[in-house]
Amino acid sequence: MAFDLPHHSWCVKWRSCFPSAWNVILFLSCLTHVVSGQIRYSIPEEMKKGTVIGNVAQDLGLDLQRLRSGRARIVTGESVQYTELNTDKGILVVNERIDREQLCGDVTPCSFSFEIILENPIELHRVVVEILDVNDHAPTFKNKHVHLEISESATIGSHFDLESADDSDVGANSLQKYVLTASDSFVLKQHSHADGSTFAEMILQKPLDRETNPRLSLKLIAVDGGAPPRSGTVNIDITVLDANDNAPVFNQSVYRATVVENAPIGTFITAVNASDADSGSNGVVTYAFSNLKGNTAEVFDINSASGRISVAGKIDFEKDKKYELRVGAKDQGGLNDASKVIIDVIDVNDNAPVINVMSFSSPVSEDTPARTTIAVISVKDADSERNGKITCSIESNLPFKIESSLTNYYNLLSETAFDRETMPGYNITITATDSGLPPLSSANTLQLRISDVNDNAPFFTKPSYTASIVENNVPGTSVLTVSARDYDWSQNARISYLLEDTQASTVSNYVSINSETGVVHAVRSFDYEQIKQLQVVVKAQDGGSPPLSSNVTVKIMIQDQNDNAPQVLYPVQTSNSVVAEMVPRSADVGYLVTKVVAVDVDSGQNAWLSYKLQKATDRALFEVGLQNGEIRTIRQVTDKDAVKQRLTVVVEDNGQPSRSATVNVNVAVADSFPEVFSEFTDFTHDKEYNDNLTFYLVLALAVVSFLFITCLVVIISVKIYRWRQCRILYHSSLPVIPYYPPRYSDTLGTGTLQHVYNYEVCRTTDSRKSDCKFGRAGSQNVLIMDPSCTGTMQRIQNEKNILDEPDSPVEVSLMICDDSPS
Repeated sequence: MAFDLPHHSWCVKWRSCFPSAWNVILFLSCLTHVVSGQIRYSIPEEMKKGTVIGNVAQDLGLDLQRLRSGRARIVTGESVQYTELNTDKGILVVNERIDREQLCGDVTPCSFSFEIILENPIELHRVVVEILDVNDHAPTFKNKHVHLEISESATIGSHFDLESADDSDVGANSLQKYVLTASDSFVLKQHSHADGSTFAEMILQKPLDRETNPRLSLKLIAVDGGAPPRSGTVNIDITVLDANDNAPVFNQSVYRATVVENAPIGTFITAVNASDADSGSNGVVTYAFSNLKGNTAEVFDINSASGRISVAGKIDFEKDKKYELRVGAKDQGGLNDASKVIIDVIDVNDNAPVINVMSFSSPVSEDTPARTTIAVISVKDADSERNGKITCSIESNLPFKIESSLTNYYNLLSETAFDRETMPGYNITITATDSGLPPLSSANTLQLRISDVNDNAPFFTKPSYTASIVENNVPGTSVLTVSARDYDWSQNARISYLLEDTQASTVSNYVSINSETGVVHAVRSFDYEQIKQLQVVVKAQDGGSPPLSSNVTVKIMIQDQNDNAPQVLYPVQTSNSVVAEMVPRSADVGYLVTKVVAVDVDSGQNAWLSYKLQKATDRALFEVGLQNGEIRTIRQVTDKDAVKQRLTVVVEDNGQPSRSATVNVNVAVADSFPEVFSEFTDFTHDKEYNDNLTFYLVLALAVVSFLFITCLVVIISVKIYRWRQCRILYHSSLPVIPYYPPRYSDTLGTGTLQHVYNYEVCRTTDSRKSDCKFGRAGSQNVLIMDPSCTGTMQRIQNEKNILDEPDSPVEVSLMICDDSPS
């Protein structure tokens, strides 16, 4: 990912003064906007935490909103993060104290780099920060005291190597010069190595006289180039020896050798050789390293007698690619010579590529389009050249591809659209292989999850549902369970069941459904006689946004239960009326007395009715039709048959268990009305007597004496009262209406088929003694007694004129009134 950015450069100069050892000079820092997606900044070391390094947003041409929405962040493979990105202001600030010497040692220029990554869409920018040196280290000598032994026979111009000072600073702040305290015998000469480091030699300018000055004390001062400068001092103690006038001499000024990294300890590298023209003890030469920096003394070893240099520690090409060693040769007289040994390290493919995931988007929505960046990875190999050349790959059967972006960075892209229902996730193994011999590789597996999109509606496992339930069920009874499935996942597959109102009445008044389990419950007890079938529509709706749904029809059949007993429509049974069916004594066998009419609101076999004669005054006289309920005579009626006949008919349905109803039918066997009337009165009194039998028995047992006396008084009073009424009626001009006992009436308005009876009244002069002739009814002979006398007197007055005509036959409808208060 590259950006063509305009080139900018600006410099800021700091200068501040601090007391004593903390005096530092902050030099000019220049930061440059580099093209191809790189920014370069230069800052001094030892800056305080929070110090602004640069305006990243401005330098990259990004607005602050883009930094925040893209969740801009710094990614680096290092354990210490020296910088921090302030996304609110778009600036880069110091996060940790930066010590250039600790970070880079003597390597110059010193810099570190990191990447700034943004998401949505993914952008990658590299930032390089150069650390400028500050004069925060004074030159130091390894030893505080140096002891030299110089022969008095040393010739003028002899060179004596001095210990070099070490200054961790670089550039102008590094070691610049050495100063030797005033001496008549020696002058100081300064030299520079190819790497820019300096060292000093003392040159003898005046012969030494051991007898005059056997010992000399000098001070060597190392001064750096800082402002103000810093310095370090070492004391040089010189012992003047007896004459040794030949110093050792190396046969080469520079030795070159190579060593393979990871060479085992003890591996021979090279050998140095120096000769001394002296003989005896003055000609014995010993070898030693001088002026070694850092941990070089731990890596190499030299045999002091033979000059053989070998491996003493671990050699790592990735850490140091070249070593420069200074070897000194010294004889017994203190004369010495020095030579340089340059050792080049040969790289070995001992580092496998390292894969770091910079950004990884998981889960990814299944509607993500193709060519979407899934991950950004960084692959680095510490080896060099061919050993560090890397190729990345993934499995060929996966719908992804990997492409290189910036150096050592790769993008993982999707090639096709996803379908979570087919493949809910992928294990993507990224393999990085270098080009070494043999090649080394490493792998990193990314577990990519595909997030669900609500693209599947729920569907029922059946096209429709049918269930049945017996009426009179307990409210809350489970009727059936509907089930739906959804190929989606999680909330998108969470199904809720709802009822849809499709009928005139609200469905929720009849059934309910558990929104989670789909169990349909009866809200109330069903009555087959009111509703025989219920059809509802159940909707299955998922939890997606927007939600998807589907419907299914559920038919609930109500099954009949034998919960209704038969109802007798005729003859009507009431508490204050009695219906009597008349049968003439001349009736033949099979005479239709009456028909018991009953219905059952149940259905099916629960409504199949059968009629049985349960009790009868004379079972040999009547029978009941099993299917039609017709009451007929089964023999000829005789004069010996009682006028009052009571039949008890049981109407029974065919349910399991069966239910029944009982009806009492009063039959009067007579040819004349007075005979029927007298017997019919007994029906009423018998009924009242039976209804109150228990009460009267208890009352009679308690107050039998009182009742006896009371009855006598009542009887006498009634006789007197009737006698007086008869006298009044005899002398009056009103027509005589026959008296009939109360409660002998028809239940008008109750639904029973009305029967009107005609009779002839023959009037004579003495109306009280006239007889009544009853004619045959239009249908059947039924005597109807009205317990209410409402309208009776009115009808009497309307018929008065007819009754006043003597000896004229008239047809009269007779209604007998009940005198009771009811």
